[in-house]
Amino acid sequence: MSFKNYIQSFAQGDWKSGIAVFLVALPLCLGIALASGAPLLAGLIAGIIGGTIVSWASGSQLSVSGPAAGLTIIVANAILDIGSFAGFLVIVILAGIIQVILGLAKMGKLGSFFPSSVIRGMLVAIGIVIILKQIPHAIGDDLDFIGEFEFNQSADGQNTFSELIGSLLSINPGALIIALGGLLLLFSWTPLSKKVPLLSQLPASLFVVLLGILINTAYGMWIPEWYLGNSKEHMVGLPLFSSLAEIGQAMVFPDWALLSNPKVYSLAITLALVASLESLLSLEATDSLDPAKRISSADRELVAQGVGNIFSGFLGGLPITSVIVRSSTNVYAGGKSKMSGFFHGILLLLAVLLLPQYLNKIPLACLASILLYTGYKLAHPSQFKKVISEGWKQWIPFIITIVVVVMVDLLWGIFIGTIVGIGFVIVTNYSSVFSIFSNGNEILIKFQKDVTFLHKMALKETFRKIPSGSDVYIDTTKVHFIDHDIQLLIQEFINTAHERGIEAEIKKK
Repeated sequence: MSFKNYIQSFAQGDWKSGIAVFLVALPLCLGIALASGAPLLAGLIAGIIGGTIVSWASGSQLSVSGPAAGLTIIVANAILDIGSFAGFLVIVILAGIIQVILGLAKMGKLGSFFPSSVIRGMLVAIGIVIILKQIPHAIGDDLDFIGEFEFNQSADGQNTFSELIGSLLSINPGALIIALGGLLLLFSWTPLSKKVPLLSQLPASLFVVLLGILINTAYGMWIPEWYLGNSKEHMVGLPLFSSLAEIGQAMVFPDWALLSNPKVYSLAITLALVASLESLLSLEATDSLDPAKRISSADRELVAQGVGNIFSGFLGGLPITSVIVRSSTNVYAGGKSKMSGFFHGILLLLAVLLLPQYLNKIPLACLASILLYTGYKLAHPSQFKKVISEGWKQWIPFIITIVVVVMVDLLWGIFIGTIVGIGFVIVTNYSSVFSIFSNGNEILIKFQKDVTFLHKMALKETFRKIPSGSDVYIDTTKVHFIDHDIQLLIQEFINTAHERGIEAEIKKK
């Protein structure tokens, strides 16, 4: 796209989706920093760099990058292991360099090896996790950060379901009304836009936030016991700075003395590999959501993420990945180009510099409603119906991926789902590599595709079942490759067939 096209795309609606992504990203940046044991500013720096730098370096038009909930445990453990956040920033920079090398070495193509059923299962699972994790925030339980994603919560010893049940036993009516009002507005926005065309030009998410602020202000005036502003845990919590100099003093920079610590390098490799895998998965998922069905370069994405992490490490930010929650919000808010991701980064920067005292008036309950809406879109019932209609070889890996992602975590879900998917490919290939035709005592064994050692057992069993007195013809004319083990097995059968009263011959290409 040309610069003119980007400006047109921004004017036509990318600014609206940029606002939606910003409103989702803001509490995520803060919450992930808090959960990682890092300064709050580090999460915001990562979000700003993900929006302003990675969005342009990436080849994807819709992928949005920033700090990822999936890295919180790795980051928290690395900070403890290395002894300081300044030392951890060196790890982030080294991880970024490794990612750039991986991208230049064309390793991004590994992301294409994940079965589509697994990617779709991952998207649905993320939608379900978002819903399960945001219901507590929607009803006023804000003890855990709003971007939390793990099933077993190491911070408080609970899991997703126990936390959900506990939250339902102590509902905050003020938060619930704000969340329900936001959801009602989001679900009715599209039908209302058809009746009032002007609404289609305005961002629904912004009105959800304004509605939340308005309702909470009304609580403060008339129903003080429902007012959420008395407790900071229920509100956006941007750090307040009185000047640019104060922001500079709050920033942390790399401690290069840690380069002499061998742990830095092993931790950097781990961080680079996990962050790269999460980014590739998110890129694959975002491309599948793209209405225009554009295909992004995975190699370029790795380079972009690496560049982003180098910048983030130098400026005191958390590690960056492409994040499916932000990216899917971008898609469902109508994003068309990377201008929406860039604009969200600019808004995060302005939030830190100019608007913290105003944004801190936003109740987390209304942001939870935006995430709940995104979760519903990702886990829409039609997704289940579509995959199930494609047959059991698609829906079994799909369901397994969903269950493991929800009950364990994202990477384990992808790993196990992929193993199951590959298993079905092997079984399908195993059973369809050759066909058997019989006419009286004549038997034709016709190979239809390349044959590997995986088919040895099936072929051996076929040879064993051939009755005495048969005339067997083995046709391999359509095959380009026959594994050495299979060649030996066929030759052995031909050589010994007469001992069983069988006449056998082979027709080669």
